[in-house]
Amino acid sequence: MTYIAGFLTPVRNGNKEAYIESARKAWPLFREYGALQIMEAWSDQIPEGKHTDFNRAVALKDGESVCFSWIVWPDKKTHDKCGASMQTDPRWQEMDMPFDGKRMIWGGFIPIFEETA
Repeated sequence: MTYIAGFLTPVRNGNKEAYIESARKAWPLFREYGALQIMEAWSDQIPEGKHTDFNRAVALKDGESVCFSWIVWPDKKTHDKCGASMQTDPRWQEMDMPFDGKRMIWGGFIPIFEETA
């Protein structure tokens, strides 16, 4: 069963192109570790919630946007193997992170319903 890693990341608007380039450089490495798909999406319409919202989730600051991302893995085992490689494969350390990683939130998800057109 597939496994999804999801992310919300605050990115300075001036770093949008650097963020896209970072994702382009990271994709071949994720793919090498078994990822099936990656999606990086720049915020366009994020309504302010009464209790919580995407902006509050990452403590968004003026001049920043939220990037909503996910990576599809064939299974949790493959995802976990890639995660462990981030401590041992020096190529991960060579990647630029043009965002505040301390405010990025992420999690792993088991799909429960999926359809495509």
